[in-house]
Amino acid sequence: MTSMDQANRFKAQLWAGRVLSVLVTAAFLGSALSKLAHVAKVVEELTRAGIPEMAIVPIGILELSCLALYLFPRTSILGTFLLTGYMGGAIVTHIIGRQSFLPPLIVGTLMFASAYLRHPELRDFVPYWKLARR
Repeated sequence: MTSMDQANRFKAQLWAGRVLSVLVTAAFLGSALSKLAHVAKVVEELTRAGIPEMAIVPIGILELSCLALYLFPRTSILGTFLLTGYMGGAIVTHIIGRQSFLPPLIVGTLMFASAYLRHPELRDFVPYWKLARR
């Protein structure tokens, strides 16, 4: 592969990652802001899943904090790993609440894919494509 092909491929990956990160950011912002605004339906669903009502605002703050780390380029990889853990908790909460766990699974997958496409160092750390080519 020529260096021009590699440069074009990197640009395409970078832009695909950016587009995905916009979608992911919208999902996390909506989720966090609904917790901070104490939206009745959100509070009802979370308390039904066993989360105390007084924990909902701190969870929203945690979500926004991890999102900020994810969006800031210097801490994006740390934010990716923290949000991956957060989404694991969201999946468990959905399972406990007897809801579909697909929405948090999809958002978490898109979030990780976005970071994977934007950061070559993450691709070196999690060498998916190298394993797939064998």
